[in-house]
Amino acid sequence: MKKIITLFCLQFCLFAQAQEYTSSNIHSHNDYESKLPFYGAYSNETGVIEADVFLVNNELFVAHTSKEIATHNTLKSLYLEPLSAKLKTLGGKAYPSNKPLILMIDIKSDADSTLKAITQQLKTFPDIISNKNIKVVISGNRPLSSLWKEYPDFIYFDGRLNENYTSDQLARVEMISEDLHEITVWNGKGVLTQPDSEKIQAIIKKVHDQNKKIRFWATQDNVNTYMTLMNLKVDFIGTDKVPELTQFINNIKTTFYQNTEFHQAYVPKNVFKNKRPKNVILLIGDGMGLAQIYSGYTANKGQLSLFNIPTQGFSITKASDSYITDSAAGATAMATGHKTNNRFISVDEQGKPLQTIAEQLAKKNYKTTIISAGNITDATPAAFYAHQPERSLSEPIANDFLLNPSDILIGGGQKEFISRKDGKDLSKTLIEKGYTFSDKFSSLDTIKNSKFVVLEDVAVVSMKNGRGDFLTKSLAKATTTFSKTKNPFFIMAEGAQIDYGGHQNNVEYVVREMLDFDKLVGQAMEFVDKNPETLLIVTADHETGGLSLINGSIEKGYVHGSFSTNDHTAIPVPVFAYGPGSEKFMGVYQNTAIYDKIMELIGGK
Repeated sequence: MKKIITLFCLQFCLFAQAQEYTSSNIHSHNDYESKLPFYGAYSNETGVIEADVFLVNNELFVAHTSKEIATHNTLKSLYLEPLSAKLKTLGGKAYPSNKPLILMIDIKSDADSTLKAITQQLKTFPDIISNKNIKVVISGNRPLSSLWKEYPDFIYFDGRLNENYTSDQLARVEMISEDLHEITVWNGKGVLTQPDSEKIQAIIKKVHDQNKKIRFWATQDNVNTYMTLMNLKVDFIGTDKVPELTQFINNIKTTFYQNTEFHQAYVPKNVFKNKRPKNVILLIGDGMGLAQIYSGYTANKGQLSLFNIPTQGFSITKASDSYITDSAAGATAMATGHKTNNRFISVDEQGKPLQTIAEQLAKKNYKTTIISAGNITDATPAAFYAHQPERSLSEPIANDFLLNPSDILIGGGQKEFISRKDGKDLSKTLIEKGYTFSDKFSSLDTIKNSKFVVLEDVAVVSMKNGRGDFLTKSLAKATTTFSKTKNPFFIMAEGAQIDYGGHQNNVEYVVREMLDFDKLVGQAMEFVDKNPETLLIVTADHETGGLSLINGSIEKGYVHGSFSTNDHTAIPVPVFAYGPGSEKFMGVYQNTAIYDKIMELIGGK
């Protein structure tokens, strides 16, 4: 049990530790082999810049082996002169941010003679050796520690685990380094074994107890290694990929999320066999792929209402004119049963209007609702009531609602209805048509009319910025309103901002929106159990961000993700179905089949 707790605590420490990491923790390994020696690492304000040095004919050359020595690659020209020039430009600062810099010189030739030459050359750069933010650290072939006192105070040394130092010698040790291969056979993939993890932690503790920093060489240069070393609290992380590691460290604040608010997942209670639904609830998590769903599951400590739905399938989201769909084409496919071009709103490839599911069901006396936790004229909700050849035509899209038979519209985007560039006030027309119109979400509870439009931008901010229970309140209002009639109903509700978080490459944004959407799913599942003539379908229009999960803890509810893009991807999205006819949604099919299956089940096709 103690071992399990130790390993768990190690994993859980990542966020706290990662927040403390900066580019100052980066060791630019064999920096001279990079495409831009010194300047590449320097531009990222790397903590340690390393150069291997050979003394040949009283000249200090930088190279990995003696065979690779080139006459123009000297310590002076590649490192000392550029560093000195930077100091002059910055008025003595090592970096613009005033971060410290370690120049590590790894001696490959004779220790004593090479270090004497290094010392003499450094004395010609007083601006370097006198700078309090710069340290020169000698590694590789070092003189005996008993001889360190013979060298000037501006020379520091890279210590070793198996060396014992006096207090004076320890004062000259800037860091302690070790070959990781001497401790473990771990190759940078997967996780360390428990014995190896404990061994490394003991070593790190010993070094830190001496108030020294630690680094390991011979480490793999990949994300999993970076995370593992951060988990272990290693002070310097060696890399040949300085820009990549810098970006990884800088992005941690947006790619890591520790959840603090957990909800109980709803567990379904009914079994439905060979029945046709009367009502349909379609929930669309915009941008919600399997990784987004699992991030929510992880952050909610292994609970998700969505994962309790017993029937699943996959939807292929390709648009007519693109391998990767946008929300306009993706939602149009579900709203009309037709593929179309990206940016098209419920029109075909030639721009001809396609009848939406709301329009078709109105002929069967269905009541319909469209809800979005975003702007109601955005592509996904718009596809269920508008017909436009361009998704950005927000005012014409809003105007199209005047011709749509839907009974309820809830979301953001009031200005597209009442503060338009063309001067029209659509709210007046809607009222004339029998709707109640409000630009305050708080009025939702007091509306008595069965036909209403409630639009307020403030109500559809992100969960992080305080949106609250907008989605669940809106669905409850719609179902309560429709329960007062004998008419069947169709409701589409969109969790719009899972997509926003993906576009921003922000894991916290994604997770919090995902968990809010899951509360909506749980509420809808409960409604189905109480109203078993209702079919619930949950899916997405596409995946956003190319999210992958590179670390996490179900026990503590934290997630660490990585994004491959700030746009949509082509990966199929899950479809979940609960209620009568749900078995129809198993398998893999085009996104247009969601419309087809709904219409077939309710006898519309």
